[in-house]
Amino acid sequence: MKVGFIGLGNMGKPMALNLMNACHDVNGFDTVAVDAEGLCIVESATEAAKDADVVITMLPNGAILRSVAKAVLRSMSSDTVFLDCSTVDVDSARAVAQMATEASVIPLDAPVSGGVGGASAGTLTFMVGGSKDGFEKAKPLFDIMGQKAVHCGPSGNGQAAKICNNMILGATMIVTCEAFALADKLGLDRQSMFDVVSTSSGYSWTLNAYCPAPGIGPTSPSDNGYRPGFASDLMLKDLRLSQQAAEMADADTPMGQMAEQLYAQFVETEDGEGKDFSAMLLRFETRGRS
Repeated sequence: MKVGFIGLGNMGKPMALNLMNACHDVNGFDTVAVDAEGLCIVESATEAAKDADVVITMLPNGAILRSVAKAVLRSMSSDTVFLDCSTVDVDSARAVAQMATEASVIPLDAPVSGGVGGASAGTLTFMVGGSKDGFEKAKPLFDIMGQKAVHCGPSGNGQAAKICNNMILGATMIVTCEAFALADKLGLDRQSMFDVVSTSSGYSWTLNAYCPAPGIGPTSPSDNGYRPGFASDLMLKDLRLSQQAAEMADADTPMGQMAEQLYAQFVETEDGEGKDFSAMLLRFETRGRS
């Protein structure tokens, strides 16, 4: 396929390179200079989209997505696919889908899970909203960039799945960190706690696969000074999107709301900015009961 890839940051660039290495014709664009590693870089988003079978975007937020979509959709041919892999608000995803439909372009919102490592390794999971026909057209690309793609229903449902997943992830990481800090204060060895909880009813991905305690369980960012696999700043962004969606849908999400507040405090007024989201453990290690 001929692919236009707009947004070549930490996630977008390795995704685009994987498509290029699979012999797709990829034209990439970003607003900042990119070390291309053989990727064809063009001068504008519109140029990247021109004559493409699929245009993929990986952008920071909904406002930028809307702006890019407005610019490029008019240069896309009918029945081509506009595939957005950004994590944005549901309203923006659905607004862009409407714009694409009016331009006779097939919209898909397909945020990802797996982080930079998954983008590089081609093991991402895609949560896809849009038509079934669009999903089938894009599936060969999903198979290159990831290990799993799930069709979640109509436009916007990919974003809905992503923010619900990450609301669970954020809240679960917080209570996992709380439990390690409590175990420390009760004199319970961390390895003993892991050995019990990882095979008991407290089992969770945040404990078993991404343990926030250094030296415990499989290798994770905690073993690398909390250099981010998934940054606290990005977790805060996703938690805010979840609460924006909850407000729109009139959904009661007190745990999600508390998780948002704690990550906001950690990132904005403590020292969590730039650290992995599992570095929340450092916060609880040094705090007493207020």
